[in-house]
Amino acid sequence: MTLTALASTATPAAEFLARFRRIVGEEGMLYNPEELVVYECDGYTVEKKVPDLVLFPTTRDQVVEIVQTCNALGVPFVPRGAGTSLAGGTLPVGGGVMITLTRMKQILEINVRDRYAVVEPGVVNVHLTQHLKGTGFHYAPDPSSQGACTIGGNVATNSGGPHTLKYGVTVNHVLGVEAVMPDGSVVEFGGVTEDIPGYDMTGLFVGSEGTFGIVTKVIVRLTRDPAAYRTMLGVFETVEAATQAISGIIGAGIVPAALEMMDQGIIEAVEAAFHFGFPLDAGAVLLIEVDGLDVAVDGEAVRIVDICKQHGAREVRAANTPKERLLLWKSRKQAFGAIGRLSPSYCTQDGVVPRTKLPDILAFITEVSARQKLRIVNVFHAGDGNIHPIILFDERDPDQVRRVIAAGDEILSKCIALGGSVTGEHGIGVEKISFMDHLFSPTDLAVMGDVRKVFNPDGRCSPGKLLPTAGGCGMEHIERTGTRRAM
Repeated sequence: MTLTALASTATPAAEFLARFRRIVGEEGMLYNPEELVVYECDGYTVEKKVPDLVLFPTTRDQVVEIVQTCNALGVPFVPRGAGTSLAGGTLPVGGGVMITLTRMKQILEINVRDRYAVVEPGVVNVHLTQHLKGTGFHYAPDPSSQGACTIGGNVATNSGGPHTLKYGVTVNHVLGVEAVMPDGSVVEFGGVTEDIPGYDMTGLFVGSEGTFGIVTKVIVRLTRDPAAYRTMLGVFETVEAATQAISGIIGAGIVPAALEMMDQGIIEAVEAAFHFGFPLDAGAVLLIEVDGLDVAVDGEAVRIVDICKQHGAREVRAANTPKERLLLWKSRKQAFGAIGRLSPSYCTQDGVVPRTKLPDILAFITEVSARQKLRIVNVFHAGDGNIHPIILFDERDPDQVRRVIAAGDEILSKCIALGGSVTGEHGIGVEKISFMDHLFSPTDLAVMGDVRKVFNPDGRCSPGKLLPTAGGCGMEHIERTGTRRAM
């Protein structure tokens, strides 16, 4: 076992382990190499780093003690949830202690009268949804990894999901958080009521990617269940026709609850996995859902069908039963898992462009695919221009890895050139640090760095994340991969 990265002190490795063992017990820690390798990366598998120690606290007080001990020993630490993040947000840059919060998974309170719930960070997103069934309310954010991702992780990256278009991202549904700060103190931002006076500290904390502290409790807003749904599948001959239909729907003033696109490559994978009956010869399909009052959704559904047909839809199918609707959503939300049928490895990008630029970015992705000799398939939140090109490769081949990184760089650079951004919901993590100075001025980045120092003055919590000033990670990425961001 290697613990050399844990501290600059001369404390023996055995004493390090003993100190943390006193906090979480032997059953709450991993330190053998064959166990640690499981935590070498999150959903972004291109970059890996094995932590020196993984701890599993079960209470806020244990998190406090762990952080205080890390500070006393000069040890860097990084919080982690289920590890579904796709930008290296939980990568233990420089080694150190990984604080895994998946055992803090209690739903502490449900208050439907005041429309809030209080949960611990390790609660799996879909578990809260299931817990609320029958109450008439739900928790609206539903990332595609909903069946595995945790609410603490959603808070860290400000996750979105298919229903972002109408309902917004995580920050729109978090009323307050309790967090252990990097110095070991406990703070509370927000609360159970709306519009607390003063600065929006909750909004600042959500999306900080673990660089401000460790969430130990979340107060979330509950949303009333819609009275009715209408879920449709539009089938198109080409991707371009589907994107034109997207612009037509939004341009008509309709705001669907969800508007998702899958291209032929994804159709092939999900059809093999779920046998829904997707047409394998279609260039693209749109999964469209409207919700609300019966009288309203019927009219919107009719208009959407007309718009799709005006833009060349071959057919528009309706999900006529709850079972059919659930299967459609299963096909969409588990599309990434189905990719395993196409390739041993994949890297999912997360860019944003104005909706009217979707045809441009998709055409460019096709060019990149040909230039880098890599297959790229697409499934994304078309309604708000949040693209998720999935680059297929074999990570055992170093040349393919190099080309994957180059392809991702080209695509994200094009997103910026088209007036967009390099992330809609996955965050910056370690993957996209070197893009930050192309999105923000030196003054902007300096202000962000100053804000982080208020919360995390020593930079010990989640080092090397989010900002390019954090340990020069942008240059480390270039040296490691031999690539430069193409701007």
